Amino acid sequence: MLFVESTLKGYTVEASDGKIGVVRDFLFDDQSWKIRWLVLDAGSWLPRRKILLHPSALAAPEPLRKSIAVKLTKAEVEGSPDFLAHQPVSRQMEAHLYDYYGWDPAWGSSYFGVGAIATPFSSPPLVGGVPPEEAAAAANPEEADAHLRSTSEVTGYHVHATDGEIGHVENFVFDHANWDIRYFGVDTRNWWAGEHVLISPYAVREIDWAGRHVELNTTRAQVKASPPWDSVAMVDRSYERQLHSHYDWPGY
Repeated sequence: MLFVESTLKGYTVEASDGKIGVVRDFLFDDQSWKIRWLVLDAGSWLPRRKILLHPSALAAPEPLRKSIAVKLTKAEVEGSPDFLAHQPVSRQMEAHLYDYYGWDPAWGSSYFGVGAIATPFSSPPLVGGVPPEEAAAAANPEEADAHLRSTSEVTGYHVHATDGEIGHVENFVFDHANWDIRYFGVDTRNWWAGEHVLISPYAVREIDWAGRHVELNTTRAQVKASPPWDSVAMVDRSYERQLHSHYDWPGY
């Protein structure tokens, strides 16, 4: 099943014995386009703590209850490695989490192989909506995971076709089965009023992290002629076949 990123923010995350927090952000690998961590706000239960959960521990989101179950107890989460709320995510931090919970860092296959998009130019890791300058000041460049990106921060990036700008990133569409980013939604209001389009990572030529823009390998005419989209409910197998056929993207 596919889910829109913005609708999942604010979902309650439930351990086997109670609520542990709400979804605040998603961190993804900028080469594989796979969600690597959910970032939770634990509120007054664990104040000032950053709670990171690996997708392999999660059940499918439940839209009616606006919740996601996790295969952990509250005690396990409370005893996890203690990271401050604004501490940048480093490879060492991730290794501690994998070791503590016994999670597999290679869990799940991805549709998009390593090298699917350009490597970062010079930007620091983007974590949980922390301003880039704040993250830069706190990050140790020797330890920071340079491929970990925040969906919250990337939202708003300008999107350019080969012959001009088409809009800005407004959302992401996840496949909950393996937590890949299947598409990102683009708001085209400043070019094509009132329209929204889905773009696959297959179309991404490069991302300028410092300049905050995405370069596509498609033309504006191709985007304008693509199948219309206005909600995740439309994205069924038939719609995906039309979309991928239009752009000549590989199937899933």
